[in-house]
Amino acid sequence: MKIAVLGGGNGGFAAAADFTEAGHEVRLWRTSATEVARQGKAIGVKDVRGQRSASPALVTTELAEAIAGAALILAPAPATTHDDLAPRLAPLLEDGQVVFLTPGTLGTVILARALHSHRPGARVAFAETGTLPWLARKHGPDLVAITVRAKRLPVGVFPLAMADHALVVIGAAFPGVIEPCGDALSGALMNAGPIIHPPLITMNAGPLEHFPKWDIHKEGTQPSIRRVTDALDAERVAVREALGYGAPHFPLADHYAKDGPEWCYGRGSHDRLTDSGDWRERIVLTEHRYMREDTRLGLSLIIDAGVAAGVATPLARAFLAIGSAICAEDFLPSRTLAACGLPSEATARMKVLRDGF
Repeated sequence: MKIAVLGGGNGGFAAAADFTEAGHEVRLWRTSATEVARQGKAIGVKDVRGQRSASPALVTTELAEAIAGAALILAPAPATTHDDLAPRLAPLLEDGQVVFLTPGTLGTVILARALHSHRPGARVAFAETGTLPWLARKHGPDLVAITVRAKRLPVGVFPLAMADHALVVIGAAFPGVIEPCGDALSGALMNAGPIIHPPLITMNAGPLEHFPKWDIHKEGTQPSIRRVTDALDAERVAVREALGYGAPHFPLADHYAKDGPEWCYGRGSHDRLTDSGDWRERIVLTEHRYMREDTRLGLSLIIDAGVAAGVATPLARAFLAIGSAICAEDFLPSRTLAACGLPSEATARMKVLRDGF
């Protein structure tokens, strides 16, 4: 299968390497010619099987060249890039293609709305999942270390009417891993980033600013913080239930549990993450994607979905307020249902989620 991978970050490198090794024809799009020249064509990958090299079919700075004829377009870039990506991608998309955001924060609807504005009636499916399919970190300009690969990925599709087609295509890239969870809003409300990261960065703000590097997942994950993340996750689940989305809700507690249902990355993934040492890093609170993407955009979406569902989200609001104070800007009017393009009235919103624009 032809797969386009957009971006050369941790997820982009992991995706390009894994898909290439699986026998797919991979085109990797990078925004900088300097990065392409420095990287060349080969990607070094390191995991439990050792270190080796994978060479995608194409590495290019031309977006049109990367996605032409691709069955699947995977975009692991941060949600903060969606508004810029949408108008660039819209003129290039072909009927039958599937665009997969990992995760999306309702970016599926943003991209679909841009496509509709450019070419009404286009038959392109957009999907998003609850987390990046890899726990991975780049160890240099051409090497990625993959600690864990996802075992369960809840996926929501926009429009829902194209779910059968989208899930077949995505399933070919992630065999045995995909779990349908309904429409795009359901998929967006599976996003683990706005649950795990805002408490970890704000409740560890002192150590993050004091030490050159700090592991928020090891020393930074203490019982008090875990209780807070569980309570914040309960708000997310309550919003999902009030909007009519059923279980499984993939509660974040399963990520840490020793028994019970496996979470997205499977049993023991948290220990493997902390043992790797790759998440002992410098996080600049005012700049990092945990603040700009997960706190500002992710929590804004949960809060607004809570308003639509009639569900209070006091912890989400509290962490958004703290993030606003840290960054000295108002985070609240960020990513809302209306800003993404969904109607405020429930019946109309459900129709758009089902049938598209």
